[in-house]
Amino acid sequence: MSWQPTRDFIGYGANPPDPQWPGNARLALNFVVNYEEGSEPSMQDGEGYTETGLTESTSSASGLKGRDLAGEGMFEYGSRVGFWRLHRTFLERGLPLTVFGCALALERNPEAAQAIRAAGWDVCCHGWRWVRHFLLSEEEEREHIRRAIQSLKQTVGDRPAGWYCRYGPSVNTRRLLVEEGGFTYDSDYYGEELPFWQTVAGKPHLVVPYSLTNNDGKYAAGMVNSDQWFGLVRDAFDVLYREGATAPKMMSVGLHQRLIGHPGRIAGLWRFLDHVQKHSGVWVTGRLDIAKHWIATHPYTGKGLNE
Repeated sequence: MSWQPTRDFIGYGANPPDPQWPGNARLALNFVVNYEEGSEPSMQDGEGYTETGLTESTSSASGLKGRDLAGEGMFEYGSRVGFWRLHRTFLERGLPLTVFGCALALERNPEAAQAIRAAGWDVCCHGWRWVRHFLLSEEEEREHIRRAIQSLKQTVGDRPAGWYCRYGPSVNTRRLLVEEGGFTYDSDYYGEELPFWQTVAGKPHLVVPYSLTNNDGKYAAGMVNSDQWFGLVRDAFDVLYREGATAPKMMSVGLHQRLIGHPGRIAGLWRFLDHVQKHSGVWVTGRLDIAKHWIATHPYTGKGLNE
């Protein structure tokens, strides 16, 4: 039987490793901008309905079939407006970030792709399209991976070193990434606060975990204003910063252009960035840099965590 994911309820346990972040930082902080707009299920791409996930519309959730022009506009806001507001925010502060880029979405906005390239942001592939990989057949998923790599080479100038599915991977995803080769890490895991190694089909593979908690998706789940979101991520940062005096960790903050890109929401991000930048000992960095640091500092030893 080919490699399959196994569950692990122990992880690093009571004594996680010291990540030895650069500059003896207490915390490695990674901001992720999810670039999905233009790759979601749609009438134009053959799904027979308008995707409205992580928007103010509920038409697809209610089972409505057909074209939802309001829902389309909410996605278009993300690439037309939200991306550029986030772009200005991070460039003005000189802060790095990671783009979870859906390949087809970046094809459909060459100007944004070029801006990402010029900014030097690392691009982690978010799939060929913003679809649920666990609903794809193995061959369909293999083809999506191949197409995404080729597409990102053209739009952002390099093949992706990382991978992250929509919400969750299939049981085949990690094995297919190793089979394809060329990936430094994937982020299809929510159960840890430090990177860790797995042995996949006999080969070493690094997992850099992500978070749906420190994430602006909370707005789509009922959070109303930027003070609520700011309070959530500020408190997470403060706890990790305090713990980091003896047990440094990493923190992922997930952003969506069509959500936090709105004026009334990005104000909370601005307040959070102000808060972060008042603290010393914080390594604000890209996801690929975290992966490279872990490989250099905690190299694969011949077996994955708890194997």
